[in-house]
Amino acid sequence: MTPLSLTVTPSSVAGAYQATESGGSAIGDSGASSFGGALQRAIGDAVDTGHQAETQSMQAIAGGGNLSEVVTAVNKAEVVLQTTVAIRDRMVQAYQQIMNMPI
Repeated sequence: MTPLSLTVTPSSVAGAYQATESGGSAIGDSGASSFGGALQRAIGDAVDTGHQAETQSMQAIAGGGNLSEVVTAVNKAEVVLQTTVAIRDRMVQAYQQIMNMPI
């Protein structure tokens, strides 16, 4: 997964606010993807990692495959799952903080 870069300028912020007000997309001319798109790609990568770990495990059960590759794939899937859970927890916490703000 390639790291995303974020460039914020006053004109891009103003354009994003204007696009949000008009009901359009907040994607600027810089070609940066939306938060939803980045989140969707990250979840897809997490699912793919889990599938790879399952494939490696099934090959090992069937008598094929390399044990060190299986352990590496399962550990990688575990780290991805832990990261996903941590991000989910932070998003829920941020949502709860926003909902508790006085109007």
